[in-house]
Amino acid sequence: MTNLPKNKQLVLFDGVCNLCNSSVLFVIKHDKKDLFMFAPLDSAIGQQIIDKFHIDTEETDSILLYNPLKDKLYSKSTAALRIAKKLGFPIALGAIFLVIPAFIRNLVYDYIAKNRYRWYGKKASCMIPTPELQSKFID
Repeated sequence: MTNLPKNKQLVLFDGVCNLCNSSVLFVIKHDKKDLFMFAPLDSAIGQQIIDKFHIDTEETDSILLYNPLKDKLYSKSTAALRIAKKLGFPIALGAIFLVIPAFIRNLVYDYIAKNRYRWYGKKASCMIPTPELQSKFID
């Protein structure tokens, strides 16, 4: 994970999911402090992190947030809310939901994740970032 600057956090996402791709573009648009980088779950760095933290990809259908300074990995609703917390007002207000226990938050998260392809569709391949956005992505 040498390619990842220590002052950034890495968002790992399902590269073929339309909802996930829209979410990544939303984060990029609102990431005014340039805190996040992105990579598909099935990228080389995604696989390194999955292996390092022993994530069972059969069990995890989730966005992941890796913080290299803390060497910590967050998943599901916790990852989404920790990302929102860094995006400034009013989006950061969503972080208030972190007070709800993760197992309750993740019931909603898992329901959406389970149905995301049916509701939002799926791409044939990963999103290719535009040249302007290329610096936000890591392989």
